Amino acid sequence: MSLPRRMNLKHQPLMSSFKTIMPSPFAAICLLAITLSASQPNVATAQVLAGIDVLQRDDFSSLAGQKVGLITNHTGTNLTGASTVQLLHDSTDVDLFALFSPEHGFVGQLDQANIDDQQDSLTGLKVHSLYGKTRVPTAEMLEGIDTLVFDIQDIGVRFYTYISTMGGAMKAAAENDVRFVVLDRPNPINGTEVQGPVTDAGSESFIAYHRIPVRHGMTIGELAKMFQAEWELDLDLQVIPMEGWEGRPGFDQTGRMWINPSPNMRSLNAAYLYPAIGLWETTNLSVGRGTDTPFEHFGAPWIDALELARELNAQGLSGVRFVPIEFTPVASKFANEKCGGVNVVLTQRAEFDPLRTALTIAVTLRKLAPDDWNTKSLNRLLVSQKTAEGILGGQSVDQLQAAYEEELEEFQARRAKYLMYR
Repeated sequence: MSLPRRMNLKHQPLMSSFKTIMPSPFAAICLLAITLSASQPNVATAQVLAGIDVLQRDDFSSLAGQKVGLITNHTGTNLTGASTVQLLHDSTDVDLFALFSPEHGFVGQLDQANIDDQQDSLTGLKVHSLYGKTRVPTAEMLEGIDTLVFDIQDIGVRFYTYISTMGGAMKAAAENDVRFVVLDRPNPINGTEVQGPVTDAGSESFIAYHRIPVRHGMTIGELAKMFQAEWELDLDLQVIPMEGWEGRPGFDQTGRMWINPSPNMRSLNAAYLYPAIGLWETTNLSVGRGTDTPFEHFGAPWIDALELARELNAQGLSGVRFVPIEFTPVASKFANEKCGGVNVVLTQRAEFDPLRTALTIAVTLRKLAPDDWNTKSLNRLLVSQKTAEGILGGQSVDQLQAAYEEELEEFQARRAKYLMYR
């Protein structure tokens, strides 16, 4: 089989005014040295086969003779870059019958509230948007489909909505007697670390789809197994597992090509920082949208960059440093306004705790700017009333983490039942 043409994954980066405030040239040299020595200890790089690679190697036997609906986007590719859409379309044993896309659309370049249906130029099939008039496949969309296949690269953070799309599709498949197959992929920020408060019971939503912590440490396949069991879904579920993901490493150890999974998730570095910085973007902070490096810095017009950096660095957080900056977003929050803030630099990724960092940011902002930091929507992505009240009540980071330790341990016990890789 010849390799298919790859999808166009390029996008034009946003330009912004982005100035770093450094006390001296010597400090700049020190920061560079820290950064260059920081990332990771020397580790071997495996060649991880994702679910689509295993499915292809096994001649698509799990889908043979099936009319297939495929939920995917531009991240659905095999190890050599061939799209899952084309691989299934070209297979003589599979009838690719319908396509579905999540937030950001079929090619992952849209950043808007609602996305219309599209048409795929390769197959001519209609692409049903699951981020428009509906966020779950309807009975009409599923008519004639034997099996729904899910193949999208997740980020490993609860409020990143691709897992919500999967959960909704699983429920729809169960209701309409449609088989569901997940082509598993790595958790890019590793599958070992589990951090943050668990979603409050009764507060589930599209950005908090299940009772899991902010950083869940699971793959999409493992989450699918958890969803099925804990929702008691009468669903024919199959997960096509990865091969070679022993140790549950981060994406940089998989040998796979990084593809930006959404318009503002532009690097693996941003993915690791996302739970630390993105958690507070519903407050009056810019998290870098409208600049070249979203989720790698944050700020606001009311922030004193030097003061904030000093306070954050004084906390001695492992694996991370904060550099004072000024930046001007060209879009999104505070568009065309100069913001003071900090660039968040990972110095030792293995030691970095994004949730402790997130809480430290919140506690520090509450201390420095209690009147300027608007916390009305503080709990929207956090979805932990106890933690939100603790922040507003002046609790320390240690107190905040201790308050959700028991629920995190309970989640770890639930999670252990569904882990597929050791």
